[in-house]
Amino acid sequence: MASNSDLVKKLRELTGAGILDCQKALKECGSDIEKSVEYLRQKGLAAAQKKAGRETNEGLVDSYIHPGNRIGVLVEVNCETDFVARNDEFKGLVKDLCLQIAASSPAFVKREDIPASLVDKEKAIYLAQAKEMGKPEPAWAKIVEGKLEKFYQESCLLEQSFIKDPSVFIKDLVAQKIAKIGENISIRRFTRYQLGQE
Repeated sequence: MASNSDLVKKLRELTGAGILDCQKALKECGSDIEKSVEYLRQKGLAAAQKKAGRETNEGLVDSYIHPGNRIGVLVEVNCETDFVARNDEFKGLVKDLCLQIAASSPAFVKREDIPASLVDKEKAIYLAQAKEMGKPEPAWAKIVEGKLEKFYQESCLLEQSFIKDPSVFIKDLVAQKIAKIGENISIRRFTRYQLGQE
């Protein structure tokens, strides 16, 4: 059986949490690594939500050009202080977001950014598809809702699975960084360029 220090080390590698937080999580969860990871994620998300309302006027604009020079990305990610903007952890997050945008081609940062007219148009298409499939009327709303969630996951950066670890959503990745760094972080905007496309 692994020693407590080995468990703490493993948990730190998995979550990026501090030593004391890892020790507390292991104690609370009876040295169960999976439960401890979940415990820390919940604590991190709670901490991130507390910081969510704070002003983010600093940050970085970063770019990424995919090998072959056919895809390019510009992204602005904001934080509270210039100190954090120079932090390697923050810079690493911004780089990961550039890669995510290049690979997954989202159209919006979050679902609230999608125009209501586009959401209504998608709903109408999904309703027509449900009718076309011959599904019973009581199931239509559920089918439309399911397809709309899939649309959000494809279209919104924060709703996408992280390309480096598909078990983590981008919104959770950002929340983890907020918890680790201790400042609010927000993705302000991005532009993705693909050769020959508008």
